[in-house]
Amino acid sequence: MPVRKLKPTTPGRRKMSIADFSGLTKKRPERRLSKGKKRLSGRGSSGRITVRHRGGGHKRLLRTIDFKRMDKLNVPGTVAAIEYDPNRTAFIMLVHYKDGDKRYHLAPEGLKVGDNVVCAERTKVKPGNRMQLKNIPSGYKIYNIEMNLGRGGEMVRSAGTGATLVGFDKEFAIIQLPSNEVRKVRSECSATIGTVCNGEHNLVRIGKAGRMRWMGRRPQVLGKSMNAVDHPHGGGEGHSPIGNKKGPRTPWGKKALGVKTRAPKKASNDLIMRRRIRKKRKK
Repeated sequence: MPVRKLKPTTPGRRKMSIADFSGLTKKRPERRLSKGKKRLSGRGSSGRITVRHRGGGHKRLLRTIDFKRMDKLNVPGTVAAIEYDPNRTAFIMLVHYKDGDKRYHLAPEGLKVGDNVVCAERTKVKPGNRMQLKNIPSGYKIYNIEMNLGRGGEMVRSAGTGATLVGFDKEFAIIQLPSNEVRKVRSECSATIGTVCNGEHNLVRIGKAGRMRWMGRRPQVLGKSMNAVDHPHGGGEGHSPIGNKKGPRTPWGKKALGVKTRAPKKASNDLIMRRRIRKKRKK
C-alpha cells in the first residue's frame, strides 16, 4: 500500500504522511467478528499507573483474528474483503468459507479479493495458504508461524515481515526470522505462505504530537529535564549532563544500556541457533 504525502498547509502537516487506503474494501467490520475494546490506560488492578506514557486515544473495535485456522482444515475459502485493523500494523482479510463460516486472517502481500485460500497439512504453495512446515519447500517466505503445536501463529505478524524457511534438521525446521535470528521450530507446526502486507508501514511519518495522542500515547520527557527526586538524571541547571560515569539509568536506577533482558533459563533458548544481529550504537 503506497504512502501519501500531505500538502504543507500547517507546520504539523509539512512532514506528515499517511498510508493510502484506496486498495482496501470500503465496508464496516463484520459485526459477529468484532467487539468493543476496553482501554486500560497503562493502569494495573489497583488503578495506579504501571506502564508510563499510556492513555487517551481513539475508541477502537477489536477484531477477532483466527491465528490457528486448524478447525478449518481442508475447507476452501474465498477472500471477500481486505480491511483495516486499528489494533495492528498489518491489514486483515475477511474469508468466506465453503461451509458458510466467516473468519478474519492476516492478509499477505499480493492477495486480492476473490482469491482462494485453504489450510491443510499439505496444499498448494501460494500466498495465503497455510500448511505444516515439513511440507513447505526450503527457501519460501512464511509468516504467522506457530512456535508450539496447537497454539496458533505467534511469530512474524507485523506489517511487511516475512521469515525464510532455511532447511530441516531431523524433526525440526530451521527458520531465519526478520531479525536475522535463526531458530528451530518443530516441523509439525504450521505457517502461512508469503509475507505480511502493508510493507510501507515503516515509511509513514507521524508529523505532529497530536497524532500520537490519537494512538493512545502520552508525551515522554527526558530524565535530565526532571527534578532530582523524579529521575536519576534529574536536577542541575538547565540541561545538565546526567552526572553518572557508569552510564545512563532508568527512572528506577537500573542500567539503561547494554543489559540483557532475555531470561537466561527460557525454555526455547536451546532452539536458537544464531542470535539476532544487534545494531551498533553510534558514538
